[in-house]
Amino acid sequence: MLYHGVDVVEVARIRQAALRYGQRFLARVYTVAEQADCVSVDGTLRFEALAARWAAKEACAKALGIGLRGLGALAVADRPRAGLLEIEVVREAAGRPALRLTGIAAQTAADLRIETLAVSLSHTGDLALASVVAWGL
Repeated sequence: MLYHGVDVVEVARIRQAALRYGQRFLARVYTVAEQADCVSVDGTLRFEALAARWAAKEACAKALGIGLRGLGALAVADRPRAGLLEIEVVREAAGRPALRLTGIAAQTAADLRIETLAVSLSHTGDLALASVVAWGL
């Protein structure tokens, strides 16, 4: 089977949340490694990189069929809720983005017999986009 999810997010929304709630927001949404990957050389946050990772998490959730409701504060009636931290954007050795799933997100992928996930990220000053393709038996 082949599954696909795509998401677009305004960079300003992520910037606003990060500046308003600080580490509390970052720690609820991004792993320590993701946060480190989104810091520029001068130590400032790269909001477009954070936004692209948010979009990747939501696109992956859509590909898994759980959507943002399955990741956020709203519970899905017939299954446990996966957390945003269970979908992590990592970098492969060559720098290409990849996804690492844990917990309920990983179990959902296993239940769907997904063997491979591919993610593509892009951003401008205003928008970030992610596309996730998942496939398996």
